[in-house]
Amino acid sequence: MKSVGLVVEYNPFHNGHLYHLQASKEKAEADAVIAVMSGHFLQRGEPALVSKWSRAKMALQQGADLVIELPYAFATQKAEIFAEGAISILEALKCDSVCFGSENGDISPFLETAVTLEELDSDYQDAIKYYMKQGISYPSAQTKAYQSLNTGGHTLDLSLPNNILGYQYVKAIQKQGAAISPLTIKRTAAGYHDEVFNETPIASATSIRKAIFSEENKDIQSFVPDTTLYHLKQYKYNFDTFHQWEDYFGFLKYTICTMTHDELKQIYEVEEGLENRVKSLIHQASSFKDFMEQLKTKRYTWTRLQRLCLHILTRTTKEQMKLEEPAAPYLRLLGMSSQGRTYLNRIKKAVDKPIVSTLSAFSHPLLDLDIKAASVYAMIFPEPIRSQFMHSEYSTRPVQYDEKEKLFL
Repeated sequence: MKSVGLVVEYNPFHNGHLYHLQASKEKAEADAVIAVMSGHFLQRGEPALVSKWSRAKMALQQGADLVIELPYAFATQKAEIFAEGAISILEALKCDSVCFGSENGDISPFLETAVTLEELDSDYQDAIKYYMKQGISYPSAQTKAYQSLNTGGHTLDLSLPNNILGYQYVKAIQKQGAAISPLTIKRTAAGYHDEVFNETPIASATSIRKAIFSEENKDIQSFVPDTTLYHLKQYKYNFDTFHQWEDYFGFLKYTICTMTHDELKQIYEVEEGLENRVKSLIHQASSFKDFMEQLKTKRYTWTRLQRLCLHILTRTTKEQMKLEEPAAPYLRLLGMSSQGRTYLNRIKKAVDKPIVSTLSAFSHPLLDLDIKAASVYAMIFPEPIRSQFMHSEYSTRPVQYDEKEKLFL
């Protein structure tokens, strides 16, 4: 059985994701689709709209065969570490290829850029330091440093979000010596950060979330599969909410106000005196958006600061985020189709990482971070829903889906 890997967040699963999944399966000529999906908190440092279990169900109903959780220690990181964790999971599951959407749409520039930047790494790193000394953010410094090199050949625009992630996937494959073929398809219609709907049935997840939280109660039906709409309505009915940063601002404010400067300095991503800025601004901020707008500087991107806030919220320290190696130490199975179960049975003897389906059977410091993140995610619920949700992290078994009968088992 051939398999293709997708690295996803599905926040929520929409028509663009469906196109990506189907086109990837076709391009890779794959029998099974393995989705490595972020858990309750995402790469941009924000809570997922709905739980990982709901998002896993959305994925399975639209063609994913295995859904594996990307641990918090990788899912809430800059692109490089995020990609390394995801690729290590796909490699462990004997994935034949990984297919990502990109603004470029051609794999050749990604392969050439990975080779070129490895050869010119010293010059590249020096250029990054030069531009950062000018007070710009790390991602912007990376882009300028790359543009300053005389690379020749195909030029890859590393200022675009999906190109950046794609390059990091290729780099991670190269670094890990993974037996995975990288593939890409061109991202169509909506851009990654687009906040408005256009005339096509494909809209960005950003615009869909914005519509969900808008006071006008805009209709998203044209931009998501019916199954996504069903799970969103079901989640709202069960929990009476969708998750967004504003729901957690009170908890963040309490955490910052009750931590000392020295305690804040131990939090992951709190660097270069940021603890002082965080402490000084939190008292006058009346909302998360207000706090972020005051905290934002030219040097730090919104995403970088949002991740910092998330690590403060979860009290995740530098020590806890230390990785022995840039690879996920376990495979947390969130869901599988009948085809996924068949694939797993065929390859599991060759898998050299523990496959975790119940938390009672396995323990690891990085899994402890996942459990803590799930508890923090549940904090916005009233009791007894909060305690029930926290318990579900232990009690929920992987979702099983019969794609022929179109029902969950």
